[in-house]
Amino acid sequence: MLTHIDLNSDMGERDDAIGLALDADLMPFITSVNIACGGHAGSPHLMRRTAQLAVQQGVAIGAHPGLPDREGFGRTEQNLPPPAITALVIEQVHTLVSLLSQDGLRLAHVKPHGALYNLAATDRAVAQAIVQAVKAVDPTLCLYALAGSVLVTVAREAGLIVVSEAFADRAYRPDGRLVPRSEKGALLESPDAVRRQLRQLITGSVISVDGSSVPVQAESICLHSDTAHAVPLARMIRQELASAGLAVAAPRRRHA
Repeated sequence: MLTHIDLNSDMGERDDAIGLALDADLMPFITSVNIACGGHAGSPHLMRRTAQLAVQQGVAIGAHPGLPDREGFGRTEQNLPPPAITALVIEQVHTLVSLLSQDGLRLAHVKPHGALYNLAATDRAVAQAIVQAVKAVDPTLCLYALAGSVLVTVAREAGLIVVSEAFADRAYRPDGRLVPRSEKGALLESPDAVRRQLRQLITGSVISVDGSSVPVQAESICLHSDTAHAVPLARMIRQELASAGLAVAAPRRRHA
């Protein structure tokens, strides 16, 4: 029986007035933040600013490494060999860890971004490359992964703490994967659609695009900061979780 759940969001991806304001407004509603660390987006200044916002709100800090693809925002698949994937994840996570250490802060988790996340959901070699990187940086870190994915299996086999994740604002395929953003209907933006999917997720399933029910055992719910009306949606999600009697809290990482 689900008694508590995490609410996470990807941030530190826009260094403009709108992006900075959105991160600040959304932060009080979440319990974990995934900070872009230089691959698809982000800069040292923005990483530190986002981390400091998180600390002010008691939000757990995570690294959000992505493919080196700023033009495509890390959402374009690249055929990289596993050693290259391991190297880029290590480099990006280390960058954030180093910046956090300057302020006496500690990293709690890692969540791959975009195409890297989706590739790891089905490709065992990519999943193993990411797991190897996380273990190399710090084996006590939590690793966020799509619920029911290959990455969940590989990470658990390697002894990592896995946080199975589901999405309040993304449509699902019948096989449990996310509908690609390039396809119509991939994003759920209306409050009613997000509320309906959230209620399904907290009972252990989701209705896919073909109408079938897909089992989803989620420990964390993601709401993207760039989803339309993200702040009102986050407020609604917190209200729904409270009404369902669920405590909202970040996962606990293993002590070193």
